[in-house]
Amino acid sequence: MSEHAIGLTRRNLLVGTASVVSLSGCLGTSEERGPVNIERGASCDQCGMVIDQQPGPVGQTYYRDNAPEGHDPPARFCSTVCTYRHRFAKAQSGWAPAVTFLTDYSAVDYEVRSDGGTTVISRHEEVEAFAPTGELTVVANSDVEGSMGTAIVPFSDSADARSFAEAHGGQTLPAEEIPRELVGGM
Repeated sequence: MSEHAIGLTRRNLLVGTASVVSLSGCLGTSEERGPVNIERGASCDQCGMVIDQQPGPVGQTYYRDNAPEGHDPPARFCSTVCTYRHRFAKAQSGWAPAVTFLTDYSAVDYEVRSDGGTTVISRHEEVEAFAPTGELTVVANSDVEGSMGTAIVPFSDSADARSFAEAHGGQTLPAEEIPRELVGGM
């Protein structure tokens, strides 16, 4: 079995485990929940843009004691930039994230293409495309854009992240260590 096939099998196991953890949260034994499919026409909880009309990585966050307005949790975002901006803004209001999921480009067949003079990366909003930030390495400040300009592109395999950075520029860092200043400058 190839490494990629093993990673997908491991990924399926993680999604299954997240689902069990999600169910146990409903029973009051855990605050953790699993990712969900982002539905067609859903709007970003940070900027209001329609998520499925934008390129690039997307995100979703469950907060411990708070929920987004107008729909059931999780809060959903058109980009990793909006995901982090929302988390930083809500932290100032006392909201604590239970778990944040981002598109995992190690788990999907993605495309990087030229779109009107800019380089963009494909969007993936199905449940299998997400991984928790604690498992991700991101590439920041590359020449690849998402819906909010320069994308923060996540990978569960750090070798994939390094390869992406070599091809498209940028720096790699753990997704849980994204500084406010980095996102503020995007």
